[in-house]
Amino acid sequence: MATTSKTWAMLHAKCPRCRRGDMFSGRIYSLTSNRINIDCPRCGMHFEIEPGYFYAAMYVSYALNVGTSFTIAMLTYIITGNTTSPWLYTGVIIGGCFLLAPIIFRTSRVLLLYWLSPKIHYQPYLDVDDTTANT
Repeated sequence: MATTSKTWAMLHAKCPRCRRGDMFSGRIYSLTSNRINIDCPRCGMHFEIEPGYFYAAMYVSYALNVGTSFTIAMLTYIITGNTTSPWLYTGVIIGGCFLLAPIIFRTSRVLLLYWLSPKIHYQPYLDVDDTTANT
């Protein structure tokens, strides 16, 4: 029985306890259902550990947005070489952060659950493939 790697599970937004269930319902760029599941569909873990738990994700999201803004500003400078137009940088940074908002939304919650939650531990016995579990 091969276990799922933590990196793969984080990149695919899987449950931190079983690494198999989806943390989010819907696609990442969906106008109707880009939200976190209440419970893991595989192991039943309740994602919001305590009331208001995901308010902390705002701080993670803020840090990711600052890093994203800095990266976009540096790329804009490298590509255009323009150092005199604040409107160019403002427009590109706001547009880039707006386009990356769904990714940052998901990433901040995944990072919060995987790295900043001491109460959640990986349970290898839950990391079972459905196709081989019944054979």
